[in-house]
Amino acid sequence: MRVKWIATMVCLLMFGVATADNHGVSWESLNEGQQQMLSQFADSWNALPAERQARLARGAERWAGMTAEQREQAKSRFAAWRELGDERRARIRQRAEEFRKLPPEEQERIRKNYRNYRQMNQERRQQLRDRYQRMTPEQRQRLRDRLSDRPRHRTRD
Repeated sequence: MRVKWIATMVCLLMFGVATADNHGVSWESLNEGQQQMLSQFADSWNALPAERQARLARGAERWAGMTAEQREQAKSRFAAWRELGDERRARIRQRAEEFRKLPPEEQERIRKNYRNYRQMNQERRQQLRDRYQRMTPEQRQRLRDRLSDRPRHRTRD
Protein backbone atom coordinates (compact mmCIF):
# COMPACT_ATOMS: atom_id res chain seq x y z
CA MET A 1 0.00 0.00 0.00
CA ARG A 2 2.78 2.41 0.97
CA VAL A 3 4.63 1.66 -2.30
CA LYS A 4 1.53 2.52 -4.34
CA TRP A 5 1.14 5.79 -2.39
CA ILE A 6 4.79 6.71 -3.04
CA ALA A 7 4.46 5.77 -6.73
CA THR A 8 1.31 7.89 -6.98
CA MET A 9 3.04 10.86 -5.34
CA VAL A 10 6.05 10.54 -7.66
CA CYS A 11 3.71 10.47 -10.68
CA LEU A 12 1.85 13.52 -9.44
CA LEU A 13 5.10 15.37 -8.82
CA MET A 14 6.37 14.46 -12.27
CA PHE A 15 3.07 15.55 -13.81
CA GLY A 16 3.28 18.81 -11.87
CA VAL A 17 6.79 19.47 -13.17
CA ALA A 18 5.74 18.62 -16.71
CA THR A 19 2.75 20.95 -16.60
CA ALA A 20 4.73 23.72 -14.92
CA ASP A 21 6.48 24.31 -18.24
CA ASN A 22 3.11 24.89 -19.91
CA HIS A 23 1.50 26.74 -17.02
CA GLY A 24 4.33 28.90 -15.77
CA VAL A 25 6.65 28.77 -12.82
CA SER A 26 5.24 28.08 -9.39
CA TRP A 27 6.27 30.47 -6.65
CA GLU A 28 7.41 27.51 -4.55
CA SER A 29 9.82 26.36 -7.26
CA LEU A 30 11.77 29.63 -7.05
CA ASN A 31 14.83 29.54 -4.84
CA GLU A 32 15.03 31.79 -1.80
CA GLY A 33 17.08 34.44 -3.61
CA GLN A 34 14.62 34.60 -6.50
CA GLN A 35 11.66 34.84 -4.12
CA GLN A 36 13.36 37.65 -2.21
CA MET A 37 14.19 39.52 -5.39
CA LEU A 38 10.68 39.04 -6.78
CA SER A 39 8.87 39.57 -3.48
CA GLN A 40 6.82 42.44 -4.94
CA PHE A 41 5.12 39.82 -7.15
CA ALA A 42 4.47 37.27 -4.39
CA ASP A 43 0.78 38.07 -3.95
CA SER A 44 0.04 38.29 -7.67
CA TRP A 45 2.48 35.63 -8.95
CA ASN A 46 -0.20 33.11 -9.94
CA ALA A 47 -2.09 35.79 -11.89
CA LEU A 48 0.95 36.59 -14.06
CA PRO A 49 1.15 35.05 -17.53
CA ALA A 50 3.36 31.94 -17.69
CA GLU A 51 5.79 33.64 -20.06
CA ARG A 52 6.23 36.58 -17.70
CA GLN A 53 6.81 34.26 -14.73
CA ALA A 54 9.52 32.46 -16.68
CA ARG A 55 11.13 35.75 -17.77
CA LEU A 56 11.12 37.10 -14.23
CA ALA A 57 12.57 33.88 -12.82
CA ARG A 58 15.37 33.88 -15.42
CA GLY A 59 16.04 37.56 -14.81
CA ALA A 60 16.29 37.05 -11.06
CA GLU A 61 18.71 34.18 -11.62
CA ARG A 62 20.85 36.32 -13.97
CA TRP A 63 20.81 39.19 -11.48
CA ALA A 64 22.07 36.91 -8.72
CA GLY A 65 25.05 35.95 -10.91
CA MET A 66 26.06 39.54 -11.72
CA THR A 67 28.94 41.47 -10.20
CA ALA A 68 28.23 44.77 -8.44
CA GLU A 69 29.51 46.64 -11.52
CA GLN A 70 27.26 44.65 -13.86
CA ARG A 71 24.29 45.35 -11.61
CA GLU A 72 24.99 49.10 -11.68
CA GLN A 73 25.22 49.01 -15.47
CA ALA A 74 21.93 47.11 -15.67
CA LYS A 75 20.23 49.60 -13.34
CA SER A 76 21.49 52.47 -15.48
CA ARG A 77 20.25 50.85 -18.70
CA PHE A 78 16.87 50.12 -17.13
CA ALA A 79 16.53 53.73 -15.93
CA ALA A 80 17.35 54.95 -19.44
CA TRP A 81 14.79 52.50 -20.89
CA ARG A 82 12.06 53.77 -18.58
CA GLU A 83 12.74 57.35 -19.67
CA LEU A 84 12.11 56.51 -23.34
CA GLY A 85 8.71 57.27 -24.80
CA ASP A 86 6.26 54.48 -25.58
CA GLU A 87 6.73 54.88 -29.32
CA ARG A 88 10.53 54.64 -29.05
CA ARG A 89 10.32 51.54 -26.83
CA ALA A 90 7.91 49.91 -29.29
CA ARG A 91 10.31 50.63 -32.15
CA ILE A 92 13.20 49.13 -30.19
CA ARG A 93 11.17 46.03 -29.36
CA GLN A 94 10.29 45.58 -33.03
CA ARG A 95 13.91 45.94 -34.11
CA ALA A 96 14.97 43.42 -31.45
CA GLU A 97 12.37 40.97 -32.77
CA GLU A 98 13.63 41.47 -36.33
CA PHE A 99 17.20 40.92 -35.11
CA ARG A 100 16.23 37.63 -33.42
CA LYS A 101 14.78 36.40 -36.72
CA LEU A 102 18.08 36.95 -38.58
CA PRO A 103 20.43 34.03 -39.26
CA PRO A 104 23.14 33.63 -36.57
CA GLU A 105 25.90 34.73 -38.99
CA GLU A 106 24.06 37.96 -39.73
CA GLN A 107 23.47 38.58 -36.02
CA GLU A 108 27.19 38.10 -35.37
CA ARG A 109 28.11 40.48 -38.21
CA ILE A 110 25.86 43.14 -36.70
CA ARG A 111 27.31 42.58 -33.22
CA LYS A 112 30.83 42.87 -34.61
CA ASN A 113 30.00 46.14 -36.38
CA TYR A 114 28.47 47.48 -33.18
CA ARG A 115 31.57 46.52 -31.15
CA ASN A 116 33.74 48.27 -33.74
CA TYR A 117 31.55 51.36 -33.55
CA ARG A 118 31.69 51.41 -29.72
CA GLN A 119 35.50 51.26 -29.86
CA MET A 120 35.71 54.42 -31.96
CA ASN A 121 36.39 57.66 -30.16
CA GLN A 122 33.45 59.98 -29.48
CA GLU A 123 34.42 62.42 -32.20
CA ARG A 124 34.50 59.77 -34.93
CA ARG A 125 31.17 58.30 -33.80
CA GLN A 126 29.58 61.75 -33.87
CA GLN A 127 30.91 62.32 -37.39
CA LEU A 128 29.35 59.06 -38.56
CA ARG A 129 26.01 59.87 -36.88
CA ASP A 130 25.96 63.34 -38.43
CA ARG A 131 26.77 61.97 -41.86
CA TYR A 132 24.04 59.35 -41.57
CA GLN A 133 21.50 61.96 -40.42
CA ARG A 134 22.24 64.09 -43.50
CA MET A 135 21.59 61.16 -45.87
CA THR A 136 18.35 60.84 -47.77
CA PRO A 137 16.28 57.68 -47.18
CA GLU A 138 17.52 56.34 -50.53
CA GLN A 139 21.15 56.94 -49.59
CA ARG A 140 20.60 55.21 -46.25
CA GLN A 141 19.07 52.19 -48.01
CA ARG A 142 21.99 52.02 -50.46
CA LEU A 143 24.40 52.12 -47.52
CA ARG A 144 22.52 49.31 -45.76
CA ASP A 145 22.47 47.28 -48.97
CA ARG A 146 26.17 47.85 -49.54
CA LEU A 147 27.05 46.89 -45.98
CA SER A 148 24.94 43.75 -46.10
CA ASP A 149 26.56 42.71 -49.42
CA ARG A 150 30.10 42.97 -48.06
CA PRO A 151 32.01 39.75 -47.59
CA ARG A 152 31.34 38.41 -44.10
CA HIS A 153 34.83 37.04 -43.47
CA ARG A 154 37.94 38.74 -44.67
CA THR A 155 41.04 36.65 -45.22
CA ARG A 156 44.56 37.95 -45.06
CA ASP A 157 47.05 37.18 -47.85
